[in-house]
Amino acid sequence: MEKSSVTKQIGVKIREFRKGKRMTQEQLAERVATNPSYIGKLERGEQNVKIQTLEKIAEALEVSTFALFDFDQFEDIRRHDIVWNAISLLLEQSESEQRKALAVLEALFKPY
Repeated sequence: MEKSSVTKQIGVKIREFRKGKRMTQEQLAERVATNPSYIGKLERGEQNVKIQTLEKIAEALEVSTFALFDFDQFEDIRRHDIVWNAISLLLEQSESEQRKALAVLEALFKPY
């Protein structure tokens, strides 16, 4: 049975906030007292989530529970094609590769 688009959108929001906090699924799972595979299923929209669990996830991510339902939050960033393409590319990389890319950007744009 295919999950609803809301389930998938909430999963995307969880992933975006988690990655924004530079947190792994394992770290989030630990903070929520669950297992990483459950977090993965949530992020892929394969698993429904209880409101109580969603509240714990929001607290662990230091965001409002309502922010997980704000599906237009990244709309402004998406309007900037170059920035959005860079973000999309980075999200496809491992955390290690993301850190390398950040170090390169910091070196490039560091004020002298």
